[in-house]
Amino acid sequence: MAAANYLPSEDQFLCSVCLDVFTDPVTTPCGHNFCKKCINDYWDTNNQNMCPMCKKVFISRPELLVNTLFSEMVSQFRQSAQQKASSSSSEQQESKPGEVPCDVCTGTKLKALKSCLVCLASYCETHLEPHLTMSGLKRHQLMDPVENLEDRMCTKHDKPLELFCKTDQTCVCMLCIVLDHKMHKFVPLKEGYEGKKVELEKTEAELQEMIQKRRLKIQEIKQSVNLSEEDADREIVEGVLVFTALMESIERKLNELNATIKAKQKKKEKQAEAFIKVLEREISELMKRSTEVEKLSLSEDHLHLLQSVQALNIHHPPPTKDWSEVSVPPASYEGTVRRAVSQLEETLSKKMKKLFKVELKRVQMFAVDVTLDPQTAHPELILSDDGKQVKHDDVKKNLPNNPERFSYCNCVLANQSFSSGRFYFEVQVKGKTEWDLGVVRESINRKGPITLSPKDGCWVIWLENGNEYEALDAPYSVSLSLKSGPQKVGVFVDYEEGLVSFYDVEAAALIYSFTGCSFKEKLLPYFSPDSNDGGKNSAPLIISPVRGRWGAPLIPAVIGREAGYATDRGEPVHYRGGPGRS
Repeated sequence: MAAANYLPSEDQFLCSVCLDVFTDPVTTPCGHNFCKKCINDYWDTNNQNMCPMCKKVFISRPELLVNTLFSEMVSQFRQSAQQKASSSSSEQQESKPGEVPCDVCTGTKLKALKSCLVCLASYCETHLEPHLTMSGLKRHQLMDPVENLEDRMCTKHDKPLELFCKTDQTCVCMLCIVLDHKMHKFVPLKEGYEGKKVELEKTEAELQEMIQKRRLKIQEIKQSVNLSEEDADREIVEGVLVFTALMESIERKLNELNATIKAKQKKKEKQAEAFIKVLEREISELMKRSTEVEKLSLSEDHLHLLQSVQALNIHHPPPTKDWSEVSVPPASYEGTVRRAVSQLEETLSKKMKKLFKVELKRVQMFAVDVTLDPQTAHPELILSDDGKQVKHDDVKKNLPNNPERFSYCNCVLANQSFSSGRFYFEVQVKGKTEWDLGVVRESINRKGPITLSPKDGCWVIWLENGNEYEALDAPYSVSLSLKSGPQKVGVFVDYEEGLVSFYDVEAAALIYSFTGCSFKEKLLPYFSPDSNDGGKNSAPLIISPVRGRWGAPLIPAVIGREAGYATDRGEPVHYRGGPGRS
């Protein structure tokens, strides 16, 4: 075979069998030139003595002659082509790792410019030339250089993959559509490529949209962290100010207590000092009289003693005070410390009230519009048309017993559910003697008794007997000591923090907080007006609009028990039974 080197646009020096520069050119009787080996191999392979160019058939294999002039011209052409190819190859780029090398180059592999899907080979600039100039090769399909061209051949039929089977979503050859993919829908690779490209562009757009959403989410999270950091800094500053003021107040009250005690002690000391001065003066007078009496008693002059005794008036001592009833008892401090602590408690109570007002304003910014879901309401409950009010009626309505409806307990849930974030709503309870309020998990039992405890997915407080408020915490119910019954109750939930807080809206006071809760389902606001009790408890529960939203960030609520608002009664958690209390 001829070496694979040639000069462009010199087709007359190329063998029509090997498509390369002639090697040992010979001429057939019909006048066409071939490489000696190529024409002999051709005749041996086809078992027929026929000219590959003009298709003339010879009766017997003809004698091959050498055209001396043509052979010399081919030799000169080869030398010239090799020199130019050598010069050209030095200017071309050597293939680097990751680039497709030319399959024809010997020695140094040059970078391929194109790959041929018919020849299943890749060519550098020099070796690509026949595919650009020769009519037979121009029909071959060229593409940007790729490796593993054998992957573009059908492994079953060893034919080029030219079609795309839309039915099986795979590339096939011409034999596949006849043998293996009958009745399938086919399109040319180009059409399949264009269709897939459109799909890819759509997918890419969707991916970019998803990426953009996630980048925005990252910005949102970072912004949230920044806001949280600002909130934390602000809370630290506020906490420092509050506790500094409290410590100053405590120190001031302590100083006042010390001053009061010291003043009492000083008063006693002054009283004692006054008594001591009088006593010392009397002692001085008495000692003086004692000295005179002692001196006179030693006299042996009868007349002098008698006259002096008369003058001393010994039967009448110097005037003194009767000290038998006089005393200086220790100062009484009973109640001093208690009164100081009571004053301090009053000061702390005022500060706590201010803190609760600020806290309530902050949680109100998370107010949501809550409406009652009639599909969950017990048949004895009456809901207003706007879904904002609910009360109990003794008459049981004939309603569908759908899975969502409470058929045993006279309660109702909200339309809205929450599985993240924070939310707040307010309910008017004015005029009622019994009610339940709070939030419950979505899977709450709706066809039987309900255990109102966090363990069973209920975070609820209630009123019973007109003035007994309880938080139904586990393992015991907690009695709530409220100064006055709330007329409107605010309910705040922080899903991520596991917090459920209840507020007396009018008094701006915290009623109770469930903390450390673990929420694993959607939460729904829960309402029960309880039995109307013969009209005594006929007032409705009313979901009220939240007045004023202050846009300030939320601060953690103070736990009711820690704030002195609740005491543990040590009683079992109550159960919600039928229309009345269990």
